[in-house]
Amino acid sequence: MTPDHRAAPEDTPASEAPANAPASVDPAVLRQVDDLFRERIERGTAPSSVWGVFDADGLVASGGHGDRGDGRAPDADTVYRIASCTKSVTAATLLSLVAEGLVSLDAPVAEFVPAFAEVVLPTPDSPVPTLRMLLTMSAGFPTDDPWGDRQESISDDELDDVLRAGLLFDSVPGTAFAYSNLGYALLGRAVSVVAGRPFTEVASDVVLRPLGLDDTVFAEQDARGYVVTGVRPHQGDFEPLPLTGPGAFSPIGGLYSTVADLSRWARHLSSAFAPIRRPGTAAQDGPVSAADRRLMQQAMRHVPRTGLPGARRPVGYGFGLFVEQDDDHGVIASHSGGYPGFSAHMRWSVQDGLGVVAFENATQAKVSIAAETAHDLLLAATSGTTPPTPTVLPETRAAQAAVSRLLTAWDDDLADTICTPNVAMDVPYDRRRQALAAAVTQVGADLAASPVQERSNTPTHLRWWLPGTAGRLRVEIRLAPLAAGRVQTLTVTAEPTEQQA
Repeated sequence: MTPDHRAAPEDTPASEAPANAPASVDPAVLRQVDDLFRERIERGTAPSSVWGVFDADGLVASGGHGDRGDGRAPDADTVYRIASCTKSVTAATLLSLVAEGLVSLDAPVAEFVPAFAEVVLPTPDSPVPTLRMLLTMSAGFPTDDPWGDRQESISDDELDDVLRAGLLFDSVPGTAFAYSNLGYALLGRAVSVVAGRPFTEVASDVVLRPLGLDDTVFAEQDARGYVVTGVRPHQGDFEPLPLTGPGAFSPIGGLYSTVADLSRWARHLSSAFAPIRRPGTAAQDGPVSAADRRLMQQAMRHVPRTGLPGARRPVGYGFGLFVEQDDDHGVIASHSGGYPGFSAHMRWSVQDGLGVVAFENATQAKVSIAAETAHDLLLAATSGTTPPTPTVLPETRAAQAAVSRLLTAWDDDLADTICTPNVAMDVPYDRRRQALAAAVTQVGADLAASPVQERSNTPTHLRWWLPGTAGRLRVEIRLAPLAAGRVQTLTVTAEPTEQQA
């Protein structure tokens, strides 16, 4: 890793953070991240490995190891196939056409691909898959990575022949998740039909070029930087594989990109949440609205464990992105890419915009494993021992202050002003006063002290802890959906020291 985000000609460990690295990113953690990818090269996982760490403001650091093919280590401008990370661009391109009123997500795919009308559906009452079903991987098709990865260059006519020959279904369309490359190839055809020109042109002109993603292209000859050759393991060495060209399946994974460009794309998607995580800031402008970018990063379809083996968090699929739910860090958007000869991964925290991208040039290298580990290291380090101050509504903060006054000197009239009527109905005030006194005595709580920790699940929820001589006191509030910001849930719980051990 070097300060200008470019790797030196030889492997360079991430020994120090660049000048623009935020204080929250510990240089020691960046060195750990770099070690993860260096060790993969030492184990012979791939000939080359490159990574980048970004936050809401830009690329924080990057590093590369191995030989990209010309005797140099890869850097942030080295070009790799990003495979299925392409699907987020495909989804964004379609959403831009929807926003223009040119197409509906609930239109059946047969409107754009007439050959699909000849497909026999799995049941007599099955709906024809819609664009929305294709976007969310719920069209009922079987998972098809090995087959789909080899279809990129086929023509539209050849795809029509596939459809006319018939399809198998694992489920009734619209009822279950199954990762489908065929579905995204059909989406690309729909984009092409609606726009009246090839999908690759539409995606480039509508999404990539307006965002300045000039190193993200669909054809090797259009790349500006050094293009890495993909390989596969063979007899203790690596065997080079030919690069495929654009075709009917390019929407599933046809893009080439760089660490610098893909991290910029990820930041653009993530910026849709900027007004939420940084009140007063605005989302980046772009060809796809912030609202639609947020839509891409919502779990639209549950992904069962069998659909993403090895997943450590609950996962859903949005529009062109996997959406993971972390107990401590909230939503994490991600996508992997695997093509013959290449492995790619991108992921970021919606809550703070901190993310990782990584590429390697070997079949089934599964760089996603290292990228996820690196991201977990970053999230843990930036969290520290004290969780960040929750982002809650001003009304929630006002309610917290009012409840703090109430707990210090309980008054039923004040409680009626702060709380909705159900609070007194659920647990009468006299019982609440007695329970509060007992909890304060049990842990020796200081009701006038500042909270030692705070957590929040939503903007209208807040939990905080007050110190005590024998433990701490947990206070939790949840507001009703009323503009006045009144408390509908109020709980006070003693947490003795022995229970925290």
